[in-house]
Formats: sequence, C-alpha cells, structure tokens
Amino acid sequence: MAKITFIQPDGSTQVVEATPGTTVMEAAKLNGVPGIEAECGGACACATCHVYVSDDWREQVGAPSEMEEDMLDFAFDVRESSRLSCQIKVTDALDGLVLSVPAKQF
Repeated sequence: MAKITFIQPDGSTQVVEATPGTTVMEAAKLNGVPGIEAECGGACACATCHVYVSDDWREQVGAPSEMEEDMLDFAFDVRESSRLSCQIKVTDALDGLVLSVPAKQF
C-alpha cells in the first residue's frame, strides 16, 4: 500500500492508503477526499479530478500525456504541477506522495 496525502485549499490534510495498480483518483474516491469529483469515472474526459503534485514528487509522478494535457485545458487554475489524478497510477514508489486539491473543479 502507498500512502498519499491530499492537502485541501484550507490547509487541512487527509492521508489515504492506495493499492498499487489503482489510480490516485480511485483512492481519493474510495476514501471520500473532498474536491475530487471525477465525474467521468476516470476516463480522462472531464478534468474534475485535477490535483497539484508537490514539487518533491513531480519527477516520480512524471509528465502528463498529450491527451491529459488537452483535458487540463478545461481545469481550473492549471499550473506546471497540474495532473489529472485518474492518470496517475499508484506504485510502491509513490508511497508518501503529496498532492494539493484545487479550490474548485469545473
């Protein structure tokens, strides 16, 4: 299991456990993380699971695919650290991952 910390816009945190092979979005939804809407269910078709990857983790998480970059155009307040959590596969190497949830999702 990998532990993932979600930081809310108000600074509160929630640590969840995620099974390798699942996505960060699935872990967030299973654990009721506020602000991760995931309206498309993980199909990379809505950008409502947008998160910001902590600078310390950006290299391990990797860059978004071209399809993901196209969907991020629909997200609120996109930054260099923006990713769609449905496109981040959980691995043991991501144990300790820190993500921030945007103030709102579209």
